[in-house]
Amino acid sequence: MEYRRIPHSSLEVSKLCLGTMTWGEQNTQAEAFSQLDYAIGKGINFIDTAEMYPVPPKAETQGETERILGNYLKQSGKRDNLVIATKVSGPGSKSDYIRPNMTLDWRNIHEAVDASLKRLQIDTIDLYQVHWPDRNTNFFGELSYQQIDDNEKQTPIIETLEALASLVTAGKIRYIGVSNETPWGVMKYLQLAEKHGLPRVVSVQNPYNLLNRSYEVGMAEISHREEVPLLAYSPLAFGALSGKYIDDKWPEGARLTLFKRFSRYTGTQVALEATKAYVELAREFKLSPAQMSLAFVTSQKFVASNIIGATNLEQLKENIDSINTVISSELMIRLDELAQTYRLPCP
Repeated sequence: MEYRRIPHSSLEVSKLCLGTMTWGEQNTQAEAFSQLDYAIGKGINFIDTAEMYPVPPKAETQGETERILGNYLKQSGKRDNLVIATKVSGPGSKSDYIRPNMTLDWRNIHEAVDASLKRLQIDTIDLYQVHWPDRNTNFFGELSYQQIDDNEKQTPIIETLEALASLVTAGKIRYIGVSNETPWGVMKYLQLAEKHGLPRVVSVQNPYNLLNRSYEVGMAEISHREEVPLLAYSPLAFGALSGKYIDDKWPEGARLTLFKRFSRYTGTQVALEATKAYVELAREFKLSPAQMSLAFVTSQKFVASNIIGATNLEQLKENIDSINTVISSELMIRLDELAQTYRLPCP
């Protein structure tokens, strides 16, 4: 395993990060413990979760993923060797069961941190991330930006930053990050932090994969020039890039088989055609489609860590072994050619 230091922090994170959002829904605590044991044994030191998990989010299971991780940290005694990241949920009618009147204001952020610390059974969160913005903007694959005057409804970013700063001062979190953010949002966080002497955002967690390279338009330059690297999520496009859903196959127990609402990477003809083309290219180069797709993400200079997930150990082993897959210059040329043919099929 290789490690990268996140700029403007003391965090040294493995190039692969273990995602957790299936724990408590598709995975039991025992299965999660097995995943953690295996991943840590392979050198992964970075674990990412969220107060909203598991996914799909619902009131009955909310927080269960953090509780499972907390139980592992307590029983294993491995907390000091790991970088633990979690997230505070933004506003939205579908997440109001977490806290009433949710926004990214002082009260909500403080309550969220205290609840996460209790579930995780730790004293400090290494990286605390805003899961999605508290303003009218586009994320989770939305198009057609709407110019709506919502200033009275949203929490100003400066208030969110001040709340996070107070938690850094209190020792409850070490560093802050954002997720599902736009170029404007990241730059605003950086501008306000510099102007008011507040903690700097050190990372951004956005989707990035062969079917969705939209991060390269605008955001990658920010990662480079402002030293705010990407923590890439959905590197396999909800598993689609493994090829398991090709030709209308729906494997039993697979996420997109169980939860049809997640159609971002399988819901259009161009997405299906692009996926098939990438899978065929991997096989032409005698590579696992999943490992090729993961290695492409991990190899990007603007990526600090690639967040992998799995519902069984066989998948996890294959995903972690992608660290040994090399994207040759010839293969990269072919990947870029396909990216021009299927230009952002799933933004």
